[in-house]
Amino acid sequence: MKNTICDMFGNEVPIFGFSHCRNVVAEITRAGGLGCLGTGYYTPEQLEMELRWIDEHVGKLPYGVNLLLPQKYQKVGEEKLDFAKLPEEHVKFVRDLLDSAGIPRLPESERETLLSEALDQLHMTPEHAGDLLEVVLRHPNVKLVVSALGTPPKDILDRLRAHGMKVGAMTGSLKHALRHRENGLDLVIAQGTEAAGHTGVVSSMVLWPEVVDAVAPMPVLAAGGIGRGRQMAAAFALGAKGIWCGSVWLGTQESDLPLEMKELLWAANSEDTVQTRSRTGKPGRMLRSKFTEAWVQPGAPQPLPMPWQSVLSTEARLRFDRAVAKDFMTCPVGQIVGTMKHETSVRQVIYDILEEFGETMIKLTDLTAEAVG
Repeated sequence: MKNTICDMFGNEVPIFGFSHCRNVVAEITRAGGLGCLGTGYYTPEQLEMELRWIDEHVGKLPYGVNLLLPQKYQKVGEEKLDFAKLPEEHVKFVRDLLDSAGIPRLPESERETLLSEALDQLHMTPEHAGDLLEVVLRHPNVKLVVSALGTPPKDILDRLRAHGMKVGAMTGSLKHALRHRENGLDLVIAQGTEAAGHTGVVSSMVLWPEVVDAVAPMPVLAAGGIGRGRQMAAAFALGAKGIWCGSVWLGTQESDLPLEMKELLWAANSEDTVQTRSRTGKPGRMLRSKFTEAWVQPGAPQPLPMPWQSVLSTEARLRFDRAVAKDFMTCPVGQIVGTMKHETSVRQVIYDILEEFGETMIKLTDLTAEAVG
């Protein structure tokens, strides 16, 4: 299956897959799609190891990376992110919530080290983004760089293009899509509110055609609520040139998500996701849990602004993950979770999408023939 977007990168099928797991990224690429590695929690040294591993496992096939490359950064001050600087009211709220549920606290002998290691993964500075960029530029198999926080600054755009890389950006609104077009990006990913993580409020069926019409002839990848071939057919019918999937890989055998978390996803339905500020301080779609629900109960404090809510939720996440407290465990996932019922493989997901896509297109052709006949 070839089209404009496949010609742009050299992949066999117009399926782009986002994951923080290198195994998933490599397998998407080997199966004919284009895997894209999320880099938000990596140090430069870790990213170098991940990209080197992917290079070794995909040969000369193209793949992508997702970087946090905003035009502007919201300063959080010169102080290092530190759990001790959080408001006592918020710390007490989370601690009492987990204590009352019988979830063990972190051992005092390990707590400081565990928190320090986790907080070191929260990077919100242009300096860190620049360090990751230097790593990416050393890997010629990276053919696509996607910015999750708006159009990258012009100097970064120029550097990426000088290395033969295409540049795209996520958008959940028409306004931001137009900004990407004006800044000369190569493609835009229109992500409906059904998607996992930080999304807007416009549904995919409304957003996709709006963005397609607004940025033409720039190619658009459709994201948000895609995990089956019929959804891929709908995206193409609405003008997209390819699809961008994230949640659908979480339950695969290649995913590094813990088995207990996978089991929660397989048991969930489409109504079991919620947009919540409990994890990062910005609205993000996650699996509903007692932790996400606690933040919307009467008497709960308002979530802290980003990145301080991420700092606050760190200890809570460590506690309920270590205790395997399933009622509290959560992760970013989109509404497509309702179709994820058992473990499969990345390759099988792609084959199933393509098979159903082909069947759907044949049915649409027959319907068209009936209509005009």
